[in-house]
Amino acid sequence: MPELPEVETLRRGLSRSLPGRQVTHVIVRDTRLRMRLVPRQLQKALIGRRVVAVGRRSKYLLLELDDANVLVLHLGMSGRFLLAPVDAPLAAHTHVRIRLDDASELRFQDPRRFGMLFVVPQAELRRHPRFARLGPEPFDPAFTPSVLQARARAARKPIKNVLMDAAVVVGVGNIYACESLHQASVHPMTPARRLGTARWTRLHAAVLAVLQQAVVEGGTTLQDFRDADGQYGAFQNKLEVYGRAGESCRRCGHEIRRIVQAGRSTFYCPGCQH
Repeated sequence: MPELPEVETLRRGLSRSLPGRQVTHVIVRDTRLRMRLVPRQLQKALIGRRVVAVGRRSKYLLLELDDANVLVLHLGMSGRFLLAPVDAPLAAHTHVRIRLDDASELRFQDPRRFGMLFVVPQAELRRHPRFARLGPEPFDPAFTPSVLQARARAARKPIKNVLMDAAVVVGVGNIYACESLHQASVHPMTPARRLGTARWTRLHAAVLAVLQQAVVEGGTTLQDFRDADGQYGAFQNKLEVYGRAGESCRRCGHEIRRIVQAGRSTFYCPGCQH
């Protein structure tokens, strides 16, 4: 599932092309997404509107429009949001086409149909059910080690589960939680309440470093993710533990292990992470 680095990569790519562009047509080819689309409503909300800016909140892409509304996009598990010429060949599972005034169009592809597209007034965005309970952004300067510790320190759950809780901090998906814990030398099964201040500080720094590197590398492509131009991410080539069960840790030489936590695969090094 695309996480914060992938959506941030997409945001940065689209920010170079979309601001100032006007929507001329909206073609809905399949309404059966996670939230069923109503073509006429989407067309009424978008046609004639100009894109003012491209933002992001957690794993949601936000296209701010010139009428103070926002087109919200979530990629789900397999979604892609590509910018292409209107006459480019149409890929399978292209459910929505948003045509622009420069002979290009945004295409939303989603084989599994877990993605979402909806329009909400910008003034109501924070109160929307999809946003109201989200925690802080990891790149926000206000998100400090003490904030992370305060939001999570009382939890009895394992620290890996806590890191993936969007009410604690947004955007730390499974891959990035595994990599952050390895970089911080913290065992993923450690109860969050047992971490001391020093380890919270180290873990906070690791989360930021891993996410920032992933953005620099254009995100992680294991199966589906592509950026706005259809290019693969490259962070999968830098993974230290995720997906490497049975291989040697590059830091200490111990064999990397895989366990299951809350239904998700966790990869860690028993030599480095205590």
